[in-house]
Amino acid sequence: MSELPLGKMTSITLSQVRSLLRGAIAAVPELDSMAVMTGDGNMIASVLSAGVNTERYAAMCASLLMLAERASSEIERGDLQQLLVAGHQGSMLLVRVNQQIVLAVSCGAHAQLGRILIEARKTAEKLAEMLA
Repeated sequence: MSELPLGKMTSITLSQVRSLLRGAIAAVPELDSMAVMTGDGNMIASVLSAGVNTERYAAMCASLLMLAERASSEIERGDLQQLLVAGHQGSMLLVRVNQQIVLAVSCGAHAQLGRILIEARKTAEKLAEMLA
């Protein structure tokens, strides 16, 4: 198994991270996909729909996050914790796991966003514990 290329995480494998993502999606069927990436756009692990270019998706998420962080800083709202992007066919949520890692979550248009947000935060907390 490949080890995560991040700091102290020598015992955490990519399969453990993917297992966590799959478990969250199984717990909340409204979730379409989840991905864990670095803040600069390198994909670590993902459970995405077929046909999604993982490298491009991670890079776009990093760009969104960087712009949102700058906007939050500009209006003096502190460190960005999460970003919600809502479209006609569903929503995407980016949640900070720690300073280097981001969790991306997507759901359909009829998903209960409160439930999605709770599961995303819970998954981000578990990831943070795994990566500590």
